[in-house]
Amino acid sequence: MAKPRPLVAGNWKMNGLRREALALAGELAARMRTGDRPPCDVLVCPPATVLAAVGEAIAGSGIALGGQDCHSAPSGAHTGDVSAPMLVDAGCSYVIVGHSERRANHGETDADVRAKATAAQAAGLIAIICVGETLDQRDAGRTLAVVLGQLGGSLPGDATAANTVIAYEPVWAIGTGRTPQPADIAEVHAALRQGLGKRLEGAETVRLLYGGSVNAANAAEILAIANVDGALVGGASLKAADFRTICTSAG
Repeated sequence: MAKPRPLVAGNWKMNGLRREALALAGELAARMRTGDRPPCDVLVCPPATVLAAVGEAIAGSGIALGGQDCHSAPSGAHTGDVSAPMLVDAGCSYVIVGHSERRANHGETDADVRAKATAAQAAGLIAIICVGETLDQRDAGRTLAVVLGQLGGSLPGDATAANTVIAYEPVWAIGTGRTPQPADIAEVHAALRQGLGKRLEGAETVRLLYGGSVNAANAAEILAIANVDGALVGGASLKAADFRTICTSAG
């Protein structure tokens, strides 16, 4: 079975007013149009307030648009929330669900993440389901138990390789400049691949992303690890040159 085409996704998090977002999107689009195409699919996930504007700025560049979260309901009395159909309406084809910052800051459980992923897939979005352990959990030797438990609890029962991406982001590595050793990343990604094999058909073609302080300097090493099919990039995705470098490292 051929290795899945890599995906490099930029999670802008809560960064970017309209002027900043348009400048970054425009520079990214220009860089993607210059020289050889990156050997991967490229995605940006800006804040909801600038989704439509960024979508227009990257149109025709080959960069896909995604949301950072969605509600589990398609509509209703949910003040401040954004539904999966709304993301589709704004031009999105992906959405991140279950990011550790959502799990920690908003108390989202595996059941919540599963419901959001189900709603996203029902709306036609590809759900990027995030899993990852804290430093205490890693130090206690519970990394695989935690990550596989989150996978089992967060993955919709009817998920497919076509509508699902899994992102492994060790919580302690996000935004800290620290990354696990390559052997540690390989161990977790191999376990995720095996865990997916017990839950859905075509598990070998599900893209497994690594996230957590991915940058232009370490991307090539990380993306060369077995079962790493791309990256979920945080801070480095806010720098067009660095993000382009990460994308070109995915071949």
